[in-house]
Amino acid sequence: MDLFKMLSRKMLKSGRRRQPPADTPNQEQRLISPDLAANIDVITFLYEDCTDIIFHPFKIGGATDAFLVYIDDMSDTELIDQQVLTPLLQAMPSELTISELKSRIRVSDSQEVTNYNDAVDQISRGNAVVFIDRINSAFSLGLAKWEKRSIEEPIAESVVRGPRLGFTETMGVNTSMLRRIIRSPSLKMKSLTIGRYTRTEVMVTYIKGIADPALIDEICHRLQRIDIDGILDSAYIEELINDNPYTPFPTMLSTERPDVVSANLLEGRVGIIIDGSPFVLVAPVTMFSLLQSPEDYYHTYWAGSMIRWLRYLYFLVALTIPSAYVAILTYHQEMIPTTLLLSVAKSREEIPFPALIEALLMEVTFEALREAGLRLPKQVGAAVSIVGALVIGQAAISAGLVSSPMVMVVAFTGVASFTFPRYTLGITVRLLRFPLMFLAGFLGLLGLMLGIIMIVIHLCTLRSFGVPYLSPIAPMKQRAFKDVFLRTPIWSRATRPHFNEFYNEKRQSPDMKPKPPES
Repeated sequence: MDLFKMLSRKMLKSGRRRQPPADTPNQEQRLISPDLAANIDVITFLYEDCTDIIFHPFKIGGATDAFLVYIDDMSDTELIDQQVLTPLLQAMPSELTISELKSRIRVSDSQEVTNYNDAVDQISRGNAVVFIDRINSAFSLGLAKWEKRSIEEPIAESVVRGPRLGFTETMGVNTSMLRRIIRSPSLKMKSLTIGRYTRTEVMVTYIKGIADPALIDEICHRLQRIDIDGILDSAYIEELINDNPYTPFPTMLSTERPDVVSANLLEGRVGIIIDGSPFVLVAPVTMFSLLQSPEDYYHTYWAGSMIRWLRYLYFLVALTIPSAYVAILTYHQEMIPTTLLLSVAKSREEIPFPALIEALLMEVTFEALREAGLRLPKQVGAAVSIVGALVIGQAAISAGLVSSPMVMVVAFTGVASFTFPRYTLGITVRLLRFPLMFLAGFLGLLGLMLGIIMIVIHLCTLRSFGVPYLSPIAPMKQRAFKDVFLRTPIWSRATRPHFNEFYNEKRQSPDMKPKPPES
């Protein structure tokens, strides 16, 4: 039967529901047959009701039947015509060996596939696949071409001084940006495919000789055990492989900046790149690494240390100030100076709610304004947040629903929460603020202390791929303090952080301190 008639008949049958052959439960696991008719039957069955799949039958040298499969708007049709169809149509009938066909196809990224599973995977990636009669394998041609976002500066991790590059949703772009920074062959990348239907490509990247091999094996093992319908973002991976699934604290670093990932790889950590997501995961991490900003290392160490201390202070402020205000105002008025107490009492004399209800009302309103500013279009989001906070705050004070000191406390807490370099850590602080306010409202400062103790105990039990979350404080490692509380000069950090047993500690020469020229 002529190939064109055969393929037309197969495509006409696609309007009716067809059953797979009874001899195989899974078509995709079968090996590619040398019978082209069988290959056409399997491929058309797998892509039934897929109008965007292009089936192009042709004859090699006018004699040998073949057909080409690709996804419309995901493959470069111009290159397919120039580099694939034209050379094969002009080939001699005798040129049917694999080596001769490869020499005819002028595509550098081509590979041979032997089963339908690999063929479908290549088609789904945007590559064109050629099936040829009497050859029990197909040829995948790297001719994928689709629209992708240009490289831009990350909005959530912008810096005053430093690189302006950010990851995109394309795997090749992200890996190339890392290669541009770390130009050593020791930068390794292992590819995995996760998701029954999405078949998302996941890349594990590390530097050989610096990263712990046990850590690499553990991450790969956790990724390989994932059995799920699909992966849409890096958050899916993060939630499926972290050590403690019930903790509100992030146990992996999520970043859009290639320089941040490169710096962590140079310290012995492992990165996880997910195709379709601009956020790269880094593990293991500690509580203190989540409070560090890349800009700490792009300014002088004096400025970096000062900003880091302010960030630690604002972390405590954002977590405890509303609860402390509620506890002191409700149970411990004697701790407030008399003049200030009279001023606060005067501002609250017409407020019908206790301090706890007042704080909850303002915090919920502030969180609603923050979320509204994020969800609205950029042109009006910031204006709505600022104007809404001013108008609602002033109207609430005028109506006698909240007091002026409470508005100041909530506003200062909100400003402090914006200083966190990691958005995921900021969400955790916002969540923990509410149970602490309840404890302070019912038990006073005793409840606040109990809440803080429970949080510290929880942090002491956390692990990030086996690394203690509060390291190097608990357990104590004094040598690692140089990059925790202070941002020490680059020339003084001769060793890497010690957070695993595989410890390649030497990072640079010990005599890197600048010296003035001798007279």
